[in-house]
Amino acid sequence: MKAWQYTGPGEPIRLTDVEEPVPGPGEVAIQVLASGLCHTEIGFLDGHLPAAYLAKTPITLGHEVAGRVSALGEGVTELEVGDVVGVLSGALGPAFAYDGGFAPTLTAPVDHVLRAPDGIPLSRLAVGADAGMVAHRALVVTGGVSAGTRLGVIGLGGLGVSAVQMGVALGATVYAAEPRGALHEHARGWGVEECFADAGEFAGLDLDVIVDLAGYGTTTAAAVDTVRPGGTVVVVGTAVSTSTINTTMLVGKNVRLLGHQGGSADDLSAYWQFLADGLDPMVTEIGFDEIGEGLERLRRGEVQGRLIAVLES
Repeated sequence: MKAWQYTGPGEPIRLTDVEEPVPGPGEVAIQVLASGLCHTEIGFLDGHLPAAYLAKTPITLGHEVAGRVSALGEGVTELEVGDVVGVLSGALGPAFAYDGGFAPTLTAPVDHVLRAPDGIPLSRLAVGADAGMVAHRALVVTGGVSAGTRLGVIGLGGLGVSAVQMGVALGATVYAAEPRGALHEHARGWGVEECFADAGEFAGLDLDVIVDLAGYGTTTAAAVDTVRPGGTVVVVGTAVSTSTINTTMLVGKNVRLLGHQGGSADDLSAYWQFLADGLDPMVTEIGFDEIGEGLERLRRGEVQGRLIAVLES
């Protein structure tokens, strides 16, 4: 079968012939039906994220996966062939610890695989397997966002589009910062109070929690500067590897500065419920053969929401 693989930093993603995987004990094989494109892939391809994070090279990329169980390994009783599922992403998940979803089939440990609810399009289910569950955990578990929270979200990319809508649904008062003006009207339509071009404009809003989904260094610094005294800054994005922050502000305001990565099955299930209730992740579907060009579009900043490669079912 054909798979889109990472072969080393600075190298383009390559469409390569690979063996179709067979599930081992405790694993399931999944026919991939939808797989999301993420800035994480670009981070590895460009060398910003180290290859040491990956279990092997070459490796099939694609960590945001929905599909259908096609075979069961020995001892698997939790799922059945034909079940529609999502695969939990993260450092132990697809495209990190084992080959990912930019291929027609992948195998995954059964405890990484969650049966999906009925009625949600596959491309939306795939968003949940990374962007959705990570955004949910960053807001609810790490950030403690709930009804009445004054929330700032930096970055309306694949995670931010969902984060602001979840914040509104949770009863928070939500503000956003996003340099792409084309997204501001969308944000207001989702219930965001105001969308600014720069996170520095959060000043004076008395925000309880700011979630930095961009991670450009300057965005984290702005979050520390503008969050209320005693507030929380959650950093999820890693667009750059270092940030210079005002430690006088950090200490003097008693700011909680937290890093966040990943999510859980509970977060994925919760996000799927938000989808069922009408959350719109702004999905654009492309074909499997368009993954290489899709990553270039993402690199150039041309994507709103999430690009999802949809494979034939």
